[in-house]
Parts: sequence; structure tokens; C-alpha cells
Amino acid sequence: MARRQARAAGGGRWLPWLGLALLPLAVPPAAAPAACPSACYCVATPELVQCRYERLREPPRELPAAAQNLSIAGSNLSVLPRAAFAARPLRDLRLLRLRHDNIHTVEDMALQGLPALRTLDLSHNPLLSVAAGAFAGAPLLRTLQLNQALLAAPLEEQLALALRNLSLRRLELAGNALRALPAALLPPGLEELDLRNNSLQRLAAAELRSLDAPELRGLRLSLGSNPLSCDCGLRPFLAWLRAAANRVLDARSLRCAGPPALRGTALLRLRPEALACGGGEPGELETASYVFFGIVLALIGVVFLMVLYLNRRGIKRWLHNLREACRDQMEGYHYRYEQDAEPRCAGTPGL
Repeated sequence: MARRQARAAGGGRWLPWLGLALLPLAVPPAAAPAACPSACYCVATPELVQCRYERLREPPRELPAAAQNLSIAGSNLSVLPRAAFAARPLRDLRLLRLRHDNIHTVEDMALQGLPALRTLDLSHNPLLSVAAGAFAGAPLLRTLQLNQALLAAPLEEQLALALRNLSLRRLELAGNALRALPAALLPPGLEELDLRNNSLQRLAAAELRSLDAPELRGLRLSLGSNPLSCDCGLRPFLAWLRAAANRVLDARSLRCAGPPALRGTALLRLRPEALACGGGEPGELETASYVFFGIVLALIGVVFLMVLYLNRRGIKRWLHNLREACRDQMEGYHYRYEQDAEPRCAGTPGL
């Protein structure tokens, strides 16, 4: 009797563990998340989808509907046609990265079907054409990254039309060999502009006035790794930088690229009077030009006098001949006058 009770007690100990083991069989399985496309893979969750170096010619069609971040890199998309990502609605997609995808054309409404998109990265693509309505399908777009994407063709006018109806807050244009501030690409309300690693030597006075416009008063710039020329033409920008250093995020790291005497010097340590023009100040250049003109005229005068001196005998002879010719001419006139006057005198009565 005691043995049976002990066995029953021992068997009761395993009942809880047996229930836990059979629990998955009793509970129906939860719906599995949508699988990633065959050419891509999901990182951690289906909300983050990455497609790398698969040589895709078009965006994958079987993307998870819950995807929030999509990255396609190293493919050969070439053209983003109308509704390129609308094969399956991606209403939650917030970030779209299309780097190194050989994209050269973005057609009208290419982002149709991405109503929640806030960040678009088209960096490192040889863009040749951007339609006026290329970004019209993403009304909430706030960040546009075009780093090293404007090297193949001048697209400032096309992009200005494409951005006119957007409310961008951040625009990245690093590494595009820009020589001037792209004022046409600065929509009202823009807060951050990345112009690093371009070919800017300075910001001209007209460009600085555009930055001080009321609709761009909150704009902050990044200007590092530009070949800034620290000559007299930099004075307006230097004065603006000192007065608004908080608007340039990397102001303290800006360095002179030339002239050699100032190479590597921090801009904020420069004094305006130390910035000389390559050929001197404008007033000095004007004075030098007048002096040079006077020297040239003096040389011409000296040469003329030398010619007169060396040919003095010939000139004297020429003057003598001219005087004799004039005398002969006058004597001829006098003789003809006398001949004409004699008949009148002969015909006068009483003589």
C-alpha cells in the first residue's frame, strides 16, 4: 500500500512538465510573418529588408507589407519607372535606400504607393534625368540624400522642379563637385544642407544673402572638405561665418586650401586684413595699370624724339624744300595776279 502511494506521488511530479510539453500542440500556431524575397534577406525582423549585390533589374515584388526600412544596393535598376514599388502596397515604409544601383532616370510618380516615406537615399548613382513629378508620390518626404549623384549631368533645374512641392528638412549633396551654392535647390523651411567634399572655394555675397532670406533663417550647413581659397574674395564669407558660426555645423574644422602660406589655417583664426588678393588689392591693381600706361606713353614719346633727332638733317632738308615749294607757289600766284591786272590798267581812260 505504501509502495503504491509512493509511485502515485512520483508520477504526479511529472504531470506539470508533461503539460508544458503538450501545450504547443494544444495552442494553434500564430500566423508566420511574410517571407523575404528570394533576392533579399530580412535582418532581425521583416520590417528591415536588405537586398545587396543581387544585380536586380527592378525592385522585388514580393516585399513584406509591414516593411519599414528597405535597402537595395549594388544592383542595376537603371530606371525607376512610375509606381516602381507599388506591386505590393508598402504603406509603412519610412526609409528607402537605393545606393550604387546604377540609376540614371527617375520617372514621374516613381514613388507612388509609398505614402509614409520620409527618407530617400539615391547616393552614388549616375543620375541623368529626374522628372518634375519624380517625388510626387511621397508627400511626407523630409530627407533626400544625393551624395555623389550629380556628377554625370547638371540637374539643378530638373531637381528644382522636382522639389518645388516638397517640404524637405534635410538635403545631402556631398561629393558632387559643386562650385557654387545651389540656391535653386533650397526649398523654404530647409533645416540642414550637406555640402561637404565639393569644389567650393568660397560663398559669394549673393549666396550669403540667399541664406539670410527669411524662409532659410533656420538652415544649417556642413562645408567640410572643400578647397576654400583664403584670399580677399573670402572676406564676405568670413564676416558672415563669424557672425553666424552656429549655422555652420563644422565651422571650427574649416581650413584654408590656399594660398600656400595659409594652407591648413583654421578660418575662424584668420583676420580679414590678412587676406590678400593674388595680384594685390583692387585699388592697387588700378593704380598699377595707370602707372604702366604712363610708362608706355613715355616710352613712345622717347622713341618719337629719338627718331626726330636721328633724322634731323633729313627733316631740315624736307622743311627747306617745303619752304621753297611754298615760295614758288606764292610767286606763281603773284605773277598770274599781275598778268591779270595789266589789261584792266591799260583800258582805263586818262592814263
